Amino acid sequence: MPHDVVIIGGGHNGLTAAAYLARAGRSVLLLERDDHLGGAAVSAQAFDGVEARLSRYSYLVSLLPQRIIDDLGLDIRLARRRYSSYTPDPADPARGLLVDREADAEASAAAFARVDAEDDAAAWHAFSGETTRLAERLFPTLTEPLLTRSEARELVGDDRTWTDVVERPLGEVIDERFASDLVRGVVASDGLIGTFTDLDDPALDANRCFLYHVIGGGTGDWDVPIGGMGAVSGELERAAREAGAELLVDAEVVAVEPDGRVRYTRDGEAHVVEAGTVLANVAPVVLDRLLAAGATDAAARATLPSVAPRDERPFSHDGPVAVPPVVRERLRRLAEPEGAQVKVNLMLTRLPRLRDTEVAPEAAFAGTFHINELQTQLDTAFATAARGGIPSPLPCEIYCHTLSDPTILDPELAASGAHTLTVFGLHVPHRLVERFGNDELRARLQEAVLASLDSVLAEPIADVLATDAAGRPCIEVKTTLDLEHALRMPGGNIFHGPLSWPWAEDDAPLATPAERWGVATAHPRILLCGSGAVRGGAVSGIGGHNAAMAVLEATDD
Repeated sequence: MPHDVVIIGGGHNGLTAAAYLARAGRSVLLLERDDHLGGAAVSAQAFDGVEARLSRYSYLVSLLPQRIIDDLGLDIRLARRRYSSYTPDPADPARGLLVDREADAEASAAAFARVDAEDDAAAWHAFSGETTRLAERLFPTLTEPLLTRSEARELVGDDRTWTDVVERPLGEVIDERFASDLVRGVVASDGLIGTFTDLDDPALDANRCFLYHVIGGGTGDWDVPIGGMGAVSGELERAAREAGAELLVDAEVVAVEPDGRVRYTRDGEAHVVEAGTVLANVAPVVLDRLLAAGATDAAARATLPSVAPRDERPFSHDGPVAVPPVVRERLRRLAEPEGAQVKVNLMLTRLPRLRDTEVAPEAAFAGTFHINELQTQLDTAFATAARGGIPSPLPCEIYCHTLSDPTILDPELAASGAHTLTVFGLHVPHRLVERFGNDELRARLQEAVLASLDSVLAEPIADVLATDAAGRPCIEVKTTLDLEHALRMPGGNIFHGPLSWPWAEDDAPLATPAERWGVATAHPRILLCGSGAVRGGAVSGIGGHNAAMAVLEATDD
């Protein structure tokens, strides 16, 4: 029996779309290839015998709108972090910049003065004020039909902020506004999370990444989900099931056709389902592969000869020639998304001591802990990685979930003083897998991450690493290839591809509901509903919400 909607992929966006559509009375079938739902927004016991449920892939929440929480009746609690960030000076780790949200003007100025950046204190607060106003105006539009660029600029109502964030390279703006290399690096890092680019690149990839990092929730705050990321996806799953959506795990979609036919396998058997609309909660590149497989299926049913996949077609100026496999693979990689990070989870017996004795570890690790992220270090790291090397020192950002939310730990473990750390290493592009091989790269990156940590600590991080039931250190490293294998994120790209501006260009077609909501593909019955949609990326549910709104608008007309 046909379904109104079939959703490919059971990540948080797919669950969001399923909940909205089922609540609106549509028959919904969601197909997830893994044995559980949630995609990257899951919690898991990463270490044998250690009763801690870590947010294994994604870890903080900023872009999840309160509208979605309220609409779906979700019981999601988020903890606001008092400290925005701590950044030790790599040249003298005995001092660092602690940004305290509760500090008055005098205390804030003193914090900047500690790292010889007193002249940047006023500029920091002025720029933060501008990005906050940007967030207040733009964030509510993410769950509405797309504005045009001109409409968005008019809504922002601040030509300088618009120009600096949207039209000028981020590096150029940071250099103009801030004097301190350390302060410049803290600001710049928001443009480089999962994004491999030069800060001065006129393509403005860093600007788009930066924009999404400063507008979340209308404030730019990044909050800790109580209970871990699994609590977020668990609530979305509950809402979808209670609304009547059918959610199937261990169901791998292998082909999609533009007319809504979806082929999948489950329990070793092949199945075909037809839908009025197909929502793709997968990367656009993955959808392209499924459509290519669907085209082959359709051709076979029509008894037509199958067509070779596009990247395997022989070509030459004089006649057909075989394309060497290595060339074909390199061309494929150039056309696909590329992630640029390493994710490391650690379990500690206690927080490590800092070289900076004036800042308590409980304060330093309570916000975003920046290590070796001077702007000059970020620039050097990019240049090193672009040449095929592993940056040394590796720029890293650290998050300690358990300082804000100890509920992810067994009570006995929490009482012992144990903590989790998540480390996010920057400028580690997927191309390094090809050079080193995944196992060697994983080992080298683990070494680089630990060395970067040790450079600012008063004791080796190894001295406070917990061990699992077999006596192994509790450290888990996820490369871009590991993400590709586990989550089907091509190239380990956490955004499913290049980020887009959260509006439409003035000449963009906006004739259909799918176009107006930023979820259109070349096929009217197939819509994007994940991070690859306009305004997608991060744990937000926005892609799922907007795809659902497009379906409802189209079918209500």
